[in-house]
Amino acid sequence: MRKSRLTADSIKKLDKSDMLGLLMDFPAQCKAAKDIAQKARISFEKRDFNKVIFAGLGGSAIGADFVRSYLYFESKLPITVYREYDLPACVDSSTLVFIASYSGNTEETLSAYEQAKQKGSSIITVSSGGKIKEWAKRDSITFIEIPQGLPPRCALGYLSIIPLCILARLGLIKDTQQDINQAISLLEDLRNKSLNPKIGQKDNVSKILAAKIFNKIPVIYSGSVHFDVTATRFRCQLNENSKALAASHLFPEMNHNEIVGWQNPKKLFKGLSVVMLRDSKMHPRVATRLDITRDILVKERVSVIEVWSRGEGLLSRILSLIYIGDFTSYYLAILYGIDPTPVDRVTYLKNELARK
Repeated sequence: MRKSRLTADSIKKLDKSDMLGLLMDFPAQCKAAKDIAQKARISFEKRDFNKVIFAGLGGSAIGADFVRSYLYFESKLPITVYREYDLPACVDSSTLVFIASYSGNTEETLSAYEQAKQKGSSIITVSSGGKIKEWAKRDSITFIEIPQGLPPRCALGYLSIIPLCILARLGLIKDTQQDINQAISLLEDLRNKSLNPKIGQKDNVSKILAAKIFNKIPVIYSGSVHFDVTATRFRCQLNENSKALAASHLFPEMNHNEIVGWQNPKKLFKGLSVVMLRDSKMHPRVATRLDITRDILVKERVSVIEVWSRGEGLLSRILSLIYIGDFTSYYLAILYGIDPTPVDRVTYLKNELARK
């Protein structure tokens, strides 16, 4: 029954805004993002920064999470992502601030922009337009424009690859071109051979995963170093695309609290499904923790699904798990019989906020 729902006809009928087209286009978006970053004009001279911060919300912030996760061992400067109206006192004239708002009108991010400007920070804005574009031009601040017409969560390529390339241009990290090119090739191969709808249920990793978490609440686990963004992204995509509840936590921290919680209420366990996002090159002790935790959960008769990263380079491996998760959330939406694109409650909330 569930398999039959993932047909070309059911997808076409439900996917009215062509979310599938955006998913299929993701490797090309990453390539376009690299070109945009190379051509971008930076309005300040290279300088000594003591920290890098990103201000953004929702789909506009996940790219920042990606950059921070990927550069965990690479960046000698602390990288922090803020999802708030206010910036902390540590932000000053020696801070490099990325202001990321896909629409350009996110009220929390606009507030952060004004504060970063008042603090004398060096600012780089990334947006498709809106007030951010107007303000950046007014204030002669670096503005990097990305294409319009996407749901913010579908602009991940632009919102991750662009800042990564800009950091390299500023000499704050090593050149990333080779790693990006390798990742794009991996994504194309993954899309063509493992993820797209033409690939049948038994050979499509995302269709398999979607079927296993259908009508359950997924609990997503990953290692914290490099891969925390994969768990966060998957949870958010399940929320927005599948309109489904999901939870996430990270190792090793999970072993110091949540593991104890997997005892009660046992009657709910059959409605949960644990998804472990794994990588063969993660810290060996973290890998051992995942193995032990999996065995504990299986003894509790909890469904546990392991999803492994693909590719050689770190950038490829992170993006592979993100791409698998994105397609999974898409197929799960189809199984639930809903259009994955609209986020009506987010739209409602923004409209209500605008009235107050």
